[in-house]
Amino acid sequence: MIDVLFSLWLRQVRGFLRARGRVFSALSQPFLFLIALGLGFGPVFRKAGEGDYFAFLAPGVIGAGILFNAVYSGADLLWDRQFGFIKETLVAPVSRHWILLGRALGVASVAMIQAIIVGAICLIFSASLPAPGALALFLLFALLIAVLCAFFGSILGSVMSDAQSFSQIVNFIITPVFYLSGAVFPLEGQSGAIRVMAFCNPLTYGIDGMRGALSGHYVIPPTLSFFVLSLSTLFAAGVAQIAFSRIRP
Repeated sequence: MIDVLFSLWLRQVRGFLRARGRVFSALSQPFLFLIALGLGFGPVFRKAGEGDYFAFLAPGVIGAGILFNAVYSGADLLWDRQFGFIKETLVAPVSRHWILLGRALGVASVAMIQAIIVGAICLIFSASLPAPGALALFLLFALLIAVLCAFFGSILGSVMSDAQSFSQIVNFIITPVFYLSGAVFPLEGQSGAIRVMAFCNPLTYGIDGMRGALSGHYVIPPTLSFFVLSLSTLFAAGVAQIAFSRIRP
C-alpha cells in the first residue's frame, strides 16, 4: 500500500513541477493579491489604527493560494476520469481508499510547496522573523488547510462530469469561502451576519491560526481552530470517500 500511496503522490507532485505555466500561475497569484490588495487597502488599514496591512494580509493570501490550488486539483481528477486513467487505476487490486488518499496527499503536498515558497518570500521582507515554534504552528495550520481543500477538490472532481463548467462552479463556491474567512479584513467589529458566516467557514480557523502563529494575536483560540479544522478534514475525507467510491470504471 505504501508503494501505491507514493506512486500517486509522486504523480501529482511531478505533474505540478513539470508544468511551468502552472507553477508560475500558482506562485504569481498570491503576489498579485498582496500587491493589489496591499497597496489599495494598506493606507486605509493604517489610518484605522490596525497597523501593517501586508503583515495582516500575508497569511490570508497564503491560505487563499492553498485553497485555490488544492480545490482546482479536482479538475485533474475529472480529466483522469474522462481520459481513462481512473478506470485503469480502479481495476487494479488496490482499495479505492488508498487511491484517493494518495491523490489527496499529492495535492496537499503541491499546495504546501506553494505555501512554503510564498511564506518564505514574505518573511524575507518582514521586519522580524518568528520563532521556530511559531513557524511550526504556522505550517501545521497550512497543512490542515491543504489536506481539507484537497479532499474537497476530490469531492467536486468525483461528482461533476462537465469539465467545461468546472471552473465556473468552483469559482462560485470558493470565492465567498475566501472572502468570508477573514483573509482580507479583520473579523473584529464586523456585523453579526458576517461573523456568523465567517465562523461557519472552516478556512477562517486555518487563516486565523496561521496569522496568530506569526503575530501572536488570535481571534479564535488556536486549540479550537485546530479542533474545527481537524474535524472538517475528517468529514471532508469521509464525503470524498463516498463520492469517489461511486465512480464506475
